[in-house]
Amino acid sequence: MLLEYFLFGVMTFHLSGAQREVTEVFAEAGSQAVLPCRCGPLSTRMPAIVWRKADKGTVWRKEKSGLEYRGWDWFSKVNQRVRCPHSQFERGDFSLQIKNVREEDGGVYFCRVEHEVQAIEKAVTLRITKVSVSSSAPVWGSDVSIRCNVTPWPRGALVRWTLNDSPFGPQAGVASNTRTIQNAVRGKATATLTGNWTCIVDYRDHEGRASASLSVMGVTHPPRDDAKVYAAVGSAVTLPCVFSPGLRPSDPVWEKLKPGFLHKPAAGRLPASFSASGPLSAPPSDQSASLNEVELEDEGRYRCSGTVEGQRLTRNMQLVVAQVHISIPSQNAGSVLLTCHLTDTSGVTSYEWVRVLYDLNGSRSVGPILRGKSLSISTMSERNQGEWVCRFYGSDGLLGNVTYHIQQMSGLSGGKPTSVSHNTAAAVGLSFLLLVMLLTLAQVYKNHQRRKGIFQYPALETIVHTVCNEREESERNAVKN
Repeated sequence: MLLEYFLFGVMTFHLSGAQREVTEVFAEAGSQAVLPCRCGPLSTRMPAIVWRKADKGTVWRKEKSGLEYRGWDWFSKVNQRVRCPHSQFERGDFSLQIKNVREEDGGVYFCRVEHEVQAIEKAVTLRITKVSVSSSAPVWGSDVSIRCNVTPWPRGALVRWTLNDSPFGPQAGVASNTRTIQNAVRGKATATLTGNWTCIVDYRDHEGRASASLSVMGVTHPPRDDAKVYAAVGSAVTLPCVFSPGLRPSDPVWEKLKPGFLHKPAAGRLPASFSASGPLSAPPSDQSASLNEVELEDEGRYRCSGTVEGQRLTRNMQLVVAQVHISIPSQNAGSVLLTCHLTDTSGVTSYEWVRVLYDLNGSRSVGPILRGKSLSISTMSERNQGEWVCRFYGSDGLLGNVTYHIQQMSGLSGGKPTSVSHNTAAAVGLSFLLLVMLLTLAQVYKNHQRRKGIFQYPALETIVHTVCNEREESERNAVKN
């Protein structure tokens, strides 16, 4: 009898005061959360399982008979967000899966497993983390804030920020709203705030994460101020000024900045070949300009600007002009020295020269690559005829090139290639032969004209013949006598 009372008391204790353990779970909004409920291997008989939320009642329930129920707030014929995989029950795993979690899903959940005379209850606190941005695409220079939200908020938690996977700390022009925890970043929308933001919440040996991207709308190309644009003398070049897609800048202006004014540059005169109007097919966000024929004095800094949503957006860039300088070494009159010259070499890391040839079909071939800023070429060799191209490179690859022709070099150096000498000799011979022919024709023509002049007087011709005949007859008589 006493044994029966003892067993009844043990059963009553287990059913009324079930074991309870508290677990912390962090999940990012929109992801899947798994609320753990593991009890260890049980007997072959199926237990009763109940998942409930502190403020919403039953979430998911399964009777010992096998019938399943879902709470009204979690029921949907289209998308069932909660499930408890049956395949794990034999292992004593009754974890609850919640798909596409929302901020309102945060709170305390209870898992109760009733198996024969034993009841196990566990508590799980689900905290939903989310990064919210005041505007996902603010205009450059406008106010922007990035906030880290946790529902429910864990008191005493520490928040850390990373930007593009690098730790982020307060910088000039960026204020942090710390209060007692640093859960928000505020500042002006610039390139320093562009990228993927991640807040990391540390709380009782648990970590929660959430991310959001921030893109600042403004001038996207060039992507930064003082970007360099390279062009060769005599070529055409485009000065890019492209705003974010969808923006329609008003009052677009192009200026060439005077040298020597770094902080407050003054506007100067634009080049004569400058054209601010782009192609007709360009969208309103493209305010690029062009120079039809670049000259050496066109180098320098340029600025484009436009107004978007009350903000004046500007972008500065630098035009670097390239040309080939030619010099004739005094010790070798039959060669020239080509030097690749740029008005600004701060971004150049290497130079190379290549010879470009074209056949009768217009096919292009490139000769061997010669390294160096300068190149010495013999003007007496046919192998050096054609185009010579100087390519210059920076840390990110090819920056530009400038071309020069061997024919121009030969004229300037005074040298004459072998083929030119042979052609000159042949031309002199042909000229002499033509002169002899002209003199012969002139003499024939002169004699013809002389005879033609005499035949114009037939009476005079008769008298001349009579005189001649009489003289010949008197001479013959004198001989006979």
